[in-house]
Amino acid sequence: MQTSGRKSLFILSFTLLVVMLGYGIAMPMLPFYIEKFGVGGKEFGWMMASYSFMQLICAPIWGVLSDRFGRKPILAVGVLGYALAFFMFGLAKSFTVLFIARSLSGVLSSATTPTAMAFVGDNASPDDKPKSMGQLGAMIGLGVILGPLLGGLLSTDSLSLPFFVGAGLAFLAFLLVLILLPESRPEPSDAAKARTPFAGMLPQYRDVLRGPAGALLVLILIISFGLANLQNMIGLYAVDKLNADTTQVSAVWMVMGVTMIVVQGGMVGWLSKRVGENRLIRVSLLGGVLGFVLVAQAGSFVQLMGALAFIMLTLSLLSPSLNASISRYGGEHQGALMGVNNAMISLGRVLGPLWGGYLYDVNMNFAFYSGAVMLAIGWVVSVLSVRNDP
Repeated sequence: MQTSGRKSLFILSFTLLVVMLGYGIAMPMLPFYIEKFGVGGKEFGWMMASYSFMQLICAPIWGVLSDRFGRKPILAVGVLGYALAFFMFGLAKSFTVLFIARSLSGVLSSATTPTAMAFVGDNASPDDKPKSMGQLGAMIGLGVILGPLLGGLLSTDSLSLPFFVGAGLAFLAFLLVLILLPESRPEPSDAAKARTPFAGMLPQYRDVLRGPAGALLVLILIISFGLANLQNMIGLYAVDKLNADTTQVSAVWMVMGVTMIVVQGGMVGWLSKRVGENRLIRVSLLGGVLGFVLVAQAGSFVQLMGALAFIMLTLSLLSPSLNASISRYGGEHQGALMGVNNAMISLGRVLGPLWGGYLYDVNMNFAFYSGAVMLAIGWVVSVLSVRNDP
């Protein structure tokens, strides 16, 4: 990749790192805010769901707007708005303000990931796309690891300080995007310019889902569903089944995050060139099936950690390969396609925890066996619907 491309990828990576740092900072802080404002679990659940739900609604809209007006302005608006949402978190004096800030962060963060992926889809060569998508994924994993750590260190004297620091980092990312990031979107056709931004939006998405990218988007939904199921239930599972303490639960998240960084930061590009994206997708799906079964069968904390490292290895190989494959079908609608892609991820994050929580109450192992079944269905979809590598 050329020097300008590497600079752009660094800015995009830093932006997504900041967004996920904010997500990670918020996760351990919000329960303390809930206690502070005297509301219960039901309100907390609705607030947490509002983030993914707003991403589900807004990501496709941001994608269409980036196709029309460019990647750079949409990314800049998203990051600046994210900084303002975190500033609202820090100033919140009531649950209502907290709920609005959480929803607003979902609206605006959904402008960042699909636009960043569309930027890579515009610029990276077919051989470089899996590696570049993997680097973006690695930054997301790093944010998931560092966010809770940063939030814990900064919150010893003030619950609001981590949010102000997150707002400052987001504003720094906004300046980098505004000043240094070039525009990547190809010049739209005359017909595209003549249309209003959302003209034919629903038929366009229908065509996307029916076209060659449709099966890949279904796989994205399946993987997001399974991963959200795993991430939301694994801490409770470790405590209930293996009597894990707080240090061990933190170690669970460390293992998952570090595995994601190592795999997506260094292995995806190399493997995709040698194995092929679609073959790698199928092998990884089968590995994910085995990983979910191993998690359900874990009889000790060491076994659980090994199972989690294995399942995160397989799922971390999947996402960049799928994103790279999907981007090949974008053409001048990269933003719209990546917006639908992000919407599928958000839908999985809404449905996965709800389904997993219900099954967990029936039998704690059922949540993970259902994840294995979902990935097995994904493997069948990939065999029947996804074209072989050339």
